[in-house]
Amino acid sequence: MSNDRVSALMARGAAFLGTRTAIMAGAMSWVSERHLVAAISNAGGFGVIACGAMTPALLDTEIAATKALTDKPFGVNLITMHPALSELIDVCAKHDVGHVVLAGGLPPAGSLERIKASGAKLICFAPALALAKKLIRSGVDALVIEGSEAGGHIGPVSTSVLAQEMLPEIADQLPVFVAGGIGRGDAIAGYLEMGAAGVQLGTRFVCATECVAHPNFKKAFIRASARDAIASVQIDPRLPVIPVRALKNASSELFTAKQREVAQQLDEGAVAMGEAQLQIEHYWAGALRRAVIDGDVENGSVMAGQSVGMVKKEEPVADILATLMAEAETALAKRG
Repeated sequence: MSNDRVSALMARGAAFLGTRTAIMAGAMSWVSERHLVAAISNAGGFGVIACGAMTPALLDTEIAATKALTDKPFGVNLITMHPALSELIDVCAKHDVGHVVLAGGLPPAGSLERIKASGAKLICFAPALALAKKLIRSGVDALVIEGSEAGGHIGPVSTSVLAQEMLPEIADQLPVFVAGGIGRGDAIAGYLEMGAAGVQLGTRFVCATECVAHPNFKKAFIRASARDAIASVQIDPRLPVIPVRALKNASSELFTAKQREVAQQLDEGAVAMGEAQLQIEHYWAGALRRAVIDGDVENGSVMAGQSVGMVKKEEPVADILATLMAEAETALAKRG
């Protein structure tokens, strides 16, 4: 079956990414590394390296290793609160990375200009319309609007609401990719018809054969239903912790304890707010590593989106992409 209609709706997003399909992969720390990124790009999607807490030297190695596995375009996701953001931008420039995705808050002064000066296209997350407009004025090349159904760090509003509110206002100004809770091609077709240039999926790719995540991590995804992917709870209003969506397990209690510990350090004046938030970030990086790499899915953080219930088996990336495209085409054909 041909994917002509879907391809036509995806044409703008695919041209922007330099890919066959406008399906981006969400950047997942420890999961989105050279093997999965290269496999997604080789299969016609757009892989994205999750820099996360990597040092500039580690990112340098990861980009080079990814290039050895694919000659197709891929992106690099950088977190705005990373203390070495400036050096990470230099590493991307050195490798002529075509697309940089900046996640977490407004880009710090100068970072946006430096990314664009390297010749890279800049993609940012916009969790609200006002922020989207501000980012567009500041010169970003594309936006991702991601709803609270997503895995990992999440905002408070659902994907369906964000899409309705934002696409009519901004989709004609630049490519907008919709993310959060997408597990099937039917939903992809719907968002494309609403004006999205493409979509971003994370959870759906975790059980790809090419993904290096521990078998225990993948098994947890295959067993889970949507209601198992719950958001973390903030216990101290002075510590504005961005909620994280993950599968329910023993580590939820560990995170509550970690927040109490950091809140107490704030109380005692032992740490400043910025340092406190970095400690929380490092906690997540460690907890996620325990689950993804070591396979400790009870005490580690099994970050997953609510679409996890639609992940049924381990299969190659090419099959996942082909299924999504076929489902989208069928959905469009039914609508006539």
